[in-house]
Amino acid sequence: MSRTKSGIDPEIIRELAQLLTETDLSEIEVQNADLRIKVARQITVTATMPVGAPLPVSVPAALPTASAGAPAAAAAAPPDMSDHPGVLKSPMVGTAYLGPAPGAKPFFEIGAKVNQGDRVLIVEAMKTFNDIVAPRSGTVIAFLIEDKQPVEYNQPLMIIE
Repeated sequence: MSRTKSGIDPEIIRELAQLLTETDLSEIEVQNADLRIKVARQITVTATMPVGAPLPVSVPAALPTASAGAPAAAAAAPPDMSDHPGVLKSPMVGTAYLGPAPGAKPFFEIGAKVNQGDRVLIVEAMKTFNDIVAPRSGTVIAFLIEDKQPVEYNQPLMIIE
């Protein structure tokens, strides 16, 4: 068994990466005593929407929109919010819930004020419900997901300005 200066056997990393590929998982984490290894891969999902279909996100009027002379396909594309300074991204893979229980009233609605540390969403992963808290105080201006929607690691969930 060959180990690097950090004491980690590169073969373990290779085996975990192979396991990700074989099982089609996006991340895996193992722990043995005080050694913890997490291997993740980026998965790109592309979705298409028919022209004229309603957008699955709530877009505030203050965000840029397509001009009147733009082609219809460009107007139907949702704006990319992943680089917005107020975006809250998923810390894990799972199913996102906007409220405390399926069908319950959401924790917050668009336009609501939130404080840093407030629970704004829940992401369920492997039967464990994880609170997603506001990283900053501000106003909820958009939800980028729907209730009970599967989400990926680092996927934009909502915007707080």
